[in-house]
Amino acid sequence: MNVIVTIVIFICVVVLSTIFSMLYRGIDRKLVARMQGRVGPPIIQPFRDVQKLLMKENIVPDGAVSWLFTAAPFVCLIASALLLLYIPLFGQKALLGGFGGAILVIYLLILPSLAYVLGGFASSSPYATVGAQREMVIMMSYELPLAVAVVTLAWRIGHAAVGNPFMFSTIAQYPIWNSVGPLGVIGSLVLLFTLLVVTPGEAAKVPFDIAEAETEIAGGLLVEYSGRNLCLFYLADIVKAFAMGSLVVALFFPYNLSPVIGIGTPVVAGIVDGLFFLIKVFAVMFISISVIRAGMARFKISQASWVYIIAMTLISLVGLILISLDLMVS
Repeated sequence: MNVIVTIVIFICVVVLSTIFSMLYRGIDRKLVARMQGRVGPPIIQPFRDVQKLLMKENIVPDGAVSWLFTAAPFVCLIASALLLLYIPLFGQKALLGGFGGAILVIYLLILPSLAYVLGGFASSSPYATVGAQREMVIMMSYELPLAVAVVTLAWRIGHAAVGNPFMFSTIAQYPIWNSVGPLGVIGSLVLLFTLLVVTPGEAAKVPFDIAEAETEIAGGLLVEYSGRNLCLFYLADIVKAFAMGSLVVALFFPYNLSPVIGIGTPVVAGIVDGLFFLIKVFAVMFISISVIRAGMARFKISQASWVYIIAMTLISLVGLILISLDLMVS
């Protein structure tokens, strides 16, 4: 019975998260268009895109590894949905929060990118092959600053917490801002900046959408995909972006609003905390994706690699040093 209840809750969480993710995507496209002096598509455009893709013919190109070409979109969507099991959502504890924490989420974030790469290589297109190679490079580039930021936070919280500092329940109980002094606050802001820059790379958005680059390699990884398979990749991309925004919120802003305003009724408190969570995720996605996408052009692969491997790694290490000094001083 517990397994059935967990599965039902998981399906509900995935459906709700997907709906809000698509809504965020529509708002993002409208806001970016306005910031660039354009009208932009309607907010419900992502829902129309999904509907249209499901109606299109699903084509497997000649010469492709058909089973891998078809399996890659399913793996990508399933891996993106699994992230929602381990990240706290809507102001509640993670559904499987007792079985994995931040380190597991870092590993799970790799799986959708690997599915993209496999799908690109399996399509037999030279454009997709170039896109897959680029995806591998950019994926390896942002993993180090992401890991440094997460491990630093857990290490610092571990000095004040009782329990596993990598578990999101522990991070929520001992927020980083309550555990550090002035130097630590600055270091935490540096790490927050690091994750905000990593987010568009994880979500494959401008200026880090090098693997697709429609104007250069005709869509790259997805050039041969159509119909249902392209729809699955589209949904996986939206869900992963939502999960990444939720991860930033869980690490740096694990606060609920209901205790602050004194709401004691569980149902009302759950609704208020859920809405507050959505506002926080929207703020993270707006700053890390929309604003950057509106004001920047696409990087070259060498520039994107330099930003993550050199610049963001050094910046994250600065945050680590500041938090270490804060611990020594305190």
